[in-house]
Amino acid sequence: MSKKRDTHHMHFELTPEQYRALCEKAKQCGLSKRAFLIRCIEGAKLRARPSEELQKLRLEVHYIGVNINQIARSVNAGIARPEDAKRALYLLDKVYELLHGTEAA
Repeated sequence: MSKKRDTHHMHFELTPEQYRALCEKAKQCGLSKRAFLIRCIEGAKLRARPSEELQKLRLEVHYIGVNINQIARSVNAGIARPEDAKRALYLLDKVYELLHGTEAA
């Protein structure tokens, strides 16, 4: 037999501005209003979800990394030239510079 979890129901009022702020902040974090409030109460670190543009950019960088790994395997197998791998790494450094606005390490 499963034990029913004790819960407490609350009702409180918000001003229209407070409600809009709650809705917006929850949406930015990708959470329901309830989940947002619970995480706030629990002291969880809340962050806005990355924009769709940033998510797409991260995916493209991932694909670039996959291609670089394929080039590295080809170089190790003697199929591609080491210059191909160096060029790919150079281009990846340029992408990181664009992402972060600084020179890559």
